[in-house]
Amino acid sequence: MKADMKTINKETQESITPRKALNLLKEGNLRFMYNLKANRDLLQQANDTRDGQWPFAIILSCIDSRTSAELIFDQGLGDIFSVRIAGNIVNTDILGSMEFACKVAGSKLIVVLGHSKCGAVKGACDHVEMGNLTELLSKIQPAVYQEKNTQNDRNSENSVFVENVAAINVKRSVKNIIERSFILEQMVEKGEIGVIGAMHNIETGKVEFYEDVQFIRDEENPTFSVADLRH
Repeated sequence: MKADMKTINKETQESITPRKALNLLKEGNLRFMYNLKANRDLLQQANDTRDGQWPFAIILSCIDSRTSAELIFDQGLGDIFSVRIAGNIVNTDILGSMEFACKVAGSKLIVVLGHSKCGAVKGACDHVEMGNLTELLSKIQPAVYQEKNTQNDRNSENSVFVENVAAINVKRSVKNIIERSFILEQMVEKGEIGVIGAMHNIETGKVEFYEDVQFIRDEENPTFSVADLRH
């Protein structure tokens, strides 16, 4: 049976914890995988959000046409902020957008979402240089060099190498967010928001959330501190 979804309002957003936000995304991804899209009146949602928006999460994902966060997590108008850039890399503009989403607009969770068979990651693996793309791919290069498991065929023809680099790139981006934004770091420390990395399989639709870069401080993880990330 398909669920009926209402537009998120200020009161609903305030009641959502970072872990609840994560669970909402997990539930949405399951609906997407099994073609159980929630019932929504998008025109009504457009009307409901005409005077304001209260998204519960912000998703940083790739520009790949197969990786729309709203579809992958089965979310409606006003539910999530979506930031898209090739290779789901982090820069100052994106950090500013995240700070707005969380500190000003009240979002409770930041997700860095990579995906399988990523063209930007493949470009970085092949050390592609082309116009402004060169600078963008340079931000993925550290993940290429950090991958130590592959000794031979370290290029885009090696799918295992590409997927290893994609995972490392996501995890580096998660840590970069906390390390480069004092505002977001303090919000994580206080348990006001969470940050997590994830990978979308474009063949199955499944999103795998990485527990080793799941930074949520709450009753389930009361001893977590961002200071731990510096060791």
